Amino acid sequence: MRKRFDLVTLELFIAVATSRSIAQASTSENIAASAISKRISDLETLVGTPLLYRQQKGVELTPAGEEMLRHARDVVQLLERMDDHMGDFASGLRGTVRIAANTSAITQFLPEDLASFVKQHPDMRIDLTEQVSEEIVASIRDGIADIGIYSGLIAEPEMDVFLYRRDTLVVLAPRSYALGIDGPISFAEFAQHDLVGLQRGSSLQAFIKNRAAEQGLSLKTRVEVLSFDGVRRMVEAGLGIAILPLGAVEPYLSSSNLRMIPLSADWAERSLKVVVRQVDALARPIRTMLEHLAIDIENGDSITDS
Repeated sequence: MRKRFDLVTLELFIAVATSRSIAQASTSENIAASAISKRISDLETLVGTPLLYRQQKGVELTPAGEEMLRHARDVVQLLERMDDHMGDFASGLRGTVRIAANTSAITQFLPEDLASFVKQHPDMRIDLTEQVSEEIVASIRDGIADIGIYSGLIAEPEMDVFLYRRDTLVVLAPRSYALGIDGPISFAEFAQHDLVGLQRGSSLQAFIKNRAAEQGLSLKTRVEVLSFDGVRRMVEAGLGIAILPLGAVEPYLSSSNLRMIPLSADWAERSLKVVVRQVDALARPIRTMLEHLAIDIENGDSITDS
C-alpha cells in the first residue's frame, strides 16, 4: 500500500534539515518544537528508518535523511509550480478560449484583436471557429463556444449580449460599371442589377432579402457563394454587384478591378455583437478575452465604438 506523506510535515522536515536544529525550525516556522519533533518521529515511523541523528546541539541527517531531504524538496517545488500554474489559469494568464465568429468579424476586426491578445498572453490558446450568426448563438447556448461574435441583424438572444464593433455596408461593383458615379446609390437602384450573394444561412444575405421584401423589391441574384472572397471574385468577373461590409471591401480595391459605392440606406450602419451564456459565471480566461476585446462587462457596452 502506498504511503501517504503529509506536506506540512515535509516542509517542517526541510526546515529542520536546512537549519540542523529543531529549535531554529520552531522559531522560523512559528510552531512548537515538540510539535515538530512529533511530526518528524511520525515521518520516521512512516518510512521505517531514522532520518535524524539527534544531538545535544542540534541534529544531523542520516543517509536516509539526506535522501528524504532531496525528495522532499522536489515534492515541495513541484507543488509550488503546480500552484503557480493553476493560479495562472485562475487569473486568466493560461487556458483556452473558444470563439465562434461570423465572417464579418473574422475579416474585419478579429485578426488584429487576437494577434495583440496572443502577444500579451502567450500561454493562452484560442480556438476560433467561423460560423453564420444563427449557428454562433446556438453554439453559445449549447456550451460549444465560450464567446460568440455575431451580426446584430438577427434577433437578440436571451443571453448576455454586448456591443463589439460597428461597421458599414457598401456596394461592391466592377470598375467598368457606371452606377454610383455621382455618389451613393439607393437600395432600389441596387436591386435593379444582377447580384452576387452569400449562400443560405448567411445573416447578411437574409437581412438583404428581408429589406427587399419590405420595399416590394425582387432581387435578381445570379450566383450565391460561401465566402466574402468568393463574392469579390464573382463581382470582379462581372457576374453582378453585391453588398458587403466596408472592411471586406476597402483593403482589396487597390489590387483589383473593383470599386466601392456608398449605400444610401439608414440600415447600412450595423452592429457586431458579442454573446456569452452568463457573464457572471465566466471563467477568468474568458473574462480576460472579453476585456481585451474592449467589452465593458459592467455597463453592457463596448468601450470603443469603432
